[in-house]
Amino acid sequence: MSRAVVTSPFGLLCNKPPWGEMVAVDVKAGKIVWRSTVGTTEDLAPLGMLLRFGAPLVNGLAVTAAGLVFTGAMDPYLCAFDARSGCELWQGRLPVPGVANPMTYVWKGEQYVAIGAGGHSEAGTSIGDSLVAFRLARPGEAPSLRSRTIDRPGGRFFSGSLATALAIVTLAIVALRWRRRRRIRST
Repeated sequence: MSRAVVTSPFGLLCNKPPWGEMVAVDVKAGKIVWRSTVGTTEDLAPLGMLLRFGAPLVNGLAVTAAGLVFTGAMDPYLCAFDARSGCELWQGRLPVPGVANPMTYVWKGEQYVAIGAGGHSEAGTSIGDSLVAFRLARPGEAPSLRSRTIDRPGGRFFSGSLATALAIVTLAIVALRWRRRRRIRST
């Protein structure tokens, strides 16, 4: 037997987005409380383009007493959501998709969330064998510059584009100066 995810020639899923969604249901009232798209196409789409269509969820989630919901998807991020509103609060970059159930634990008085990042061979994601843990922020602690820029969805594409643009501008400046010096020497 073989299983595979059906994708377009661009590497995107063939069904209508969102492709990954977390839904909170009030069981007593029989109503949906909120819906949140989980995951991005960053590592699947051409050129690493960030499309917030979600990524398939084939794993569980962890809910903390403080009202945080943690989950992974078939993209390389562990996400935290507000349990009351469904708003995304944070994403942490993983080496490969975290297609596993996250867990939390306390060590030396600080809370951590951990997830196995192994990917999913049948879905065509990258494969690895990492266990990644993140320490939850201390009161008043802000995220690092890297986690607010490069490790955000779209951050790698943006930083790579910026580096390429800077390299092109630098080469153009060097070429113009070289050409100007060459003209001055020849006159």
